[in-house]
Amino acid sequence: MRKLSGCTVAAVLLTLVASAALADGAKPFDAAAAFGARPTISDISMSPDGQSIAYVVSTQGQGSTLYTRRLGEGAKSVPALGVSGNPDRLAGCAWVSNDRVICQTYGVVRDFSAFLLGYSRQWAVNADGSKPQQLTSRRNSYTRGLQTDGGQLVDWVPGQDGAVLMTHNYLPDDHLGSKMGSTLIGLGVDQLDTRTLESRTVERPIFEAREYIGDGRGTVRIMGLHTVKGATRYDAGVISYHYRKQGSRDWQELCSYNYVTREGFNPYAVDSTHNVAYGFRKTGGRQALYSLALDGSMHEELLLARPDVDVDELITIGRNQRVIGASYATEYRHAAYFDADINKVIASLQRALPQYQNLQIVDASLDETRLIVLASGDKDPGTYYVFDRQAHRLEPFASVRAPLDGVVLASKSPVSYKAADGTEVPAYLTLPPGNSDAKGLPAIVMPHGGPGARDEWGFDWLAQFYAARGFAVLQPNYRGSLGYGDDWYGNNAFRSWPTAISDVLDGGRWLVSQGIADPAKLAIVGWSYGGYAALQSAVTDPGLFKAVVAVAPLTDLQQLKNERRDWSDFLLTDEMIGDGPQVREGSPARNADKIKVPVLLFHGTADRNVFVEQSRTMDKSLETAHVPHQLVIFEGLDHALEDSSARTQMLHDSEEFLRHAFAAPANTPGK
Repeated sequence: MRKLSGCTVAAVLLTLVASAALADGAKPFDAAAAFGARPTISDISMSPDGQSIAYVVSTQGQGSTLYTRRLGEGAKSVPALGVSGNPDRLAGCAWVSNDRVICQTYGVVRDFSAFLLGYSRQWAVNADGSKPQQLTSRRNSYTRGLQTDGGQLVDWVPGQDGAVLMTHNYLPDDHLGSKMGSTLIGLGVDQLDTRTLESRTVERPIFEAREYIGDGRGTVRIMGLHTVKGATRYDAGVISYHYRKQGSRDWQELCSYNYVTREGFNPYAVDSTHNVAYGFRKTGGRQALYSLALDGSMHEELLLARPDVDVDELITIGRNQRVIGASYATEYRHAAYFDADINKVIASLQRALPQYQNLQIVDASLDETRLIVLASGDKDPGTYYVFDRQAHRLEPFASVRAPLDGVVLASKSPVSYKAADGTEVPAYLTLPPGNSDAKGLPAIVMPHGGPGARDEWGFDWLAQFYAARGFAVLQPNYRGSLGYGDDWYGNNAFRSWPTAISDVLDGGRWLVSQGIADPAKLAIVGWSYGGYAALQSAVTDPGLFKAVVAVAPLTDLQQLKNERRDWSDFLLTDEMIGDGPQVREGSPARNADKIKVPVLLFHGTADRNVFVEQSRTMDKSLETAHVPHQLVIFEGLDHALEDSSARTQMLHDSEEFLRHAFAAPANTPGK
């Protein structure tokens, strides 16, 4: 069944990422550059007829290029659309017809008040790069407001080549004395011809509208309205959903969903054949998959639930987003397919690719006879394959991370350890390649961000880098993580930071007790909330970790609340953080004098998730407390630092910093 032929774009991709690719035999392997390189391919899709592939390749800085390629021997990749990344960046792309692709660009800019604003735009371009068109409505000198929302694809329009349903953020246009003015405001839906730019309003704009869900056949069936609190217009954290019966234009109440507490039904997709919405609702304190009838009966059916973890991902296939299953993560992620035919396909692929643990259908032709499959594992970032079901042919297309091709990577093993109160904390342990039973290693505890998130089994470029450099890496799913139900999440890891931080610290103590970590060479590294946890751990137990690396960290909880005061989510942030002494006690920047080890901070100036001022505040506090430290600022980069050069520098500097800290005399922090 498996056939390895010439259908590969490796040569093109390796040329494009030459600066980060594996060097030839005359040069030493640069681990920081190889692991720090952005994914070679960040997005991929298949044309409706299954004859062409579109894929987004990372270039210099934050730049990207969209390539298209006809499948078959001798075909060449064609550059169709490129962005520099400063500030426009390329997100996802999808075929709108067999010869035309629609793409979203996005970026971060500062407004006249110096606020960081995110924006997006939609574009369409022919497969050969000709006739690029901006689809997002352009503002003019009469428009009131900033057009930051460039629209989202809602559905395709069957039978109309190149047409889509796309959200449109309507703004008032005070073009007085003419027929061009408009008072319309809010989110609506337009049917748009991506070739001619002719459009018509399908759903009139509603000020409170937040999202629309199509049925995969060109009809909008669900609308979500956000709620606000009082005259302040602050976000209340609740979406009220309405639906239409088949053939009707009248909106009827469907459900409400609180995305803070995760209470209520949260619709994700519509199945027009069965006339139901698929979505998630809690049962027994954990998320489960349900279907909800859209015929007026409100009949609800439980489709998949787990007693131990959340069911949290819907699995769909193709441009019509046909629902074929759902997935959940225990120690590993598992998929449950409802479609018998797809079950057979997955089983067949597993036999053909036994070296991979994770198989995912990324996209499909309209008739689902050709598929794009991503095969990956903990020791393999992944390879994209094209599977022709009729010809029973499976061919590799390209590596997800070309610079790591041929590099021996580390295994990521699920483990658990006892917290101070006896609770078993799930975690993942990554040991250096070839050291499955290693002892006395330099080691890192790496708490995840969020905190409303969790770590999962699979490839992790940050943990793999440190493992490749000889470190053991422990990634704890401390209490406050999502995925394990309400009891584990608790009051969230900000209000309940003592519990979350205690779990993180106990992870470090476990590494030492098991003999895995050399207690003199134990560090903590974290990103976002993980960076907060790293700093707060050093405040709570100054003697355990010998060095701290924090990337884009929160450092002052009261400052975070103040920073959100002029934003719609202020009340939600205020409620998440809470009040009282725990706010000051839980802010590492206000307790920097308790930190006794060196600290290294990284932050981007365009970070909208955690403002760079958080790291600058920590920098000043550490300076006042005479704690050896360094703050590295990346100009123009956001929370993810999606720049290969920046990530390479971060990895190189952090490793050098850790080794220097470990080499310092035990009674001095070291620089």
